[in-house]
Amino acid sequence: MNGLLILLIIVLLGVAAWQLSKIFSLTQLGTKRDDSGVANDRDNNINGYLMFAFVAFIYIVTILSFIKCGSFVLDTPASEHGKEVDSLMNISMVIIFIVQTLTQFLLHYFAFKYRGKEGQKALYFADNNKLEAIWTIIPVIVLAVLILYGLYTWNQIMYVDEDEEVINVELYAKQFAWEARYSGEDNTLGKANVRYIKDVNTVGVDMSDPASQDDKVVAEIHLPVGKKIHFRMRSQDVLHSAYMPHFRAQMNCVPGMVTEFAFIPTLTTAEMRGTTMMMKKVNGINKIRAKKSQALIAEGKPALEPYTFDYLLLCNKICGASHYNMQLKIVVESEADYKKWLASQKTIADAVKEANAPKVDPAAVTPEAAATVVVDSTKKVAEVVAKK
Repeated sequence: MNGLLILLIIVLLGVAAWQLSKIFSLTQLGTKRDDSGVANDRDNNINGYLMFAFVAFIYIVTILSFIKCGSFVLDTPASEHGKEVDSLMNISMVIIFIVQTLTQFLLHYFAFKYRGKEGQKALYFADNNKLEAIWTIIPVIVLAVLILYGLYTWNQIMYVDEDEEVINVELYAKQFAWEARYSGEDNTLGKANVRYIKDVNTVGVDMSDPASQDDKVVAEIHLPVGKKIHFRMRSQDVLHSAYMPHFRAQMNCVPGMVTEFAFIPTLTTAEMRGTTMMMKKVNGINKIRAKKSQALIAEGKPALEPYTFDYLLLCNKICGASHYNMQLKIVVESEADYKKWLASQKTIADAVKEANAPKVDPAAVTPEAAATVVVDSTKKVAEVVAKK
């Protein structure tokens, strides 16, 4: 509401200034002024110096942006291919920055140098083959090199050898949450389709497929460091994008098709938390949270908890009103810890069986039935002992 009032005030002030300018123009009637609408030397000089002022404004804003937002840039990549991605990005940004700086200066400088002057006539060239060749061939060569380098890097990232030992993980996107499915001991993900979604089978696993019996659906992603992970992405509803910024990985999740991406994690969560840049960022965030907590406590509200870094799977497509809620924690750990965690997870087959098992009402069990169970159990134990 406050923003709307501020906008309304600005509009009203603009209208008032416009009306005052019209009144001022009326007061100048009868005075010697140039109403021809043709720019004179004074107008051209003003515009020429304004062009210089504007290019200075561009440079100042650029420098301030580097100073103010430089700390937001991601530091050490946590995947094997991350260095290649960062290298390609840095080369592209350096080229763009140099070209932008020079061309903006030349654009505004020439606008000032060749500003209009009374009695001066511009020299017109119908064409200049030399200039056209220069500004066509040079960009073509630079862009070709960048594109070829980018394609080579992309192919290196996306290539997965069929005989290569990888861990198969499926990322399932839906408004507005993520789920992950791990292949079991067979290292093969079972078939899945949205038509099979029912009750606890929230990702639509085809339970008639033998490969699905040992699949595990989890609410948190764990990855072993140094092992190649082959991700397959599906979407239940709209276009999503699986984005893991610290791993320099992103792939669209398209309804009706399976997309894929593979990478090797190189830094565990604990190692990333211990990097100098990450410690600095976490301290900065916690200072902001501590300041906000003071205001919350003064209002009688609970304070914010200190921030701890975790890798996250995000959605990088605006997929609806709660798009920002699509976050899933990623834990990178040792292979031993990963295997221990995976072994503790329940298979989708067991989850479905438990959900479909008949519910027994404890109040309906008679004392006789309970006694029978006890006697039978004792008998079985005795039989086992006798056989030994």
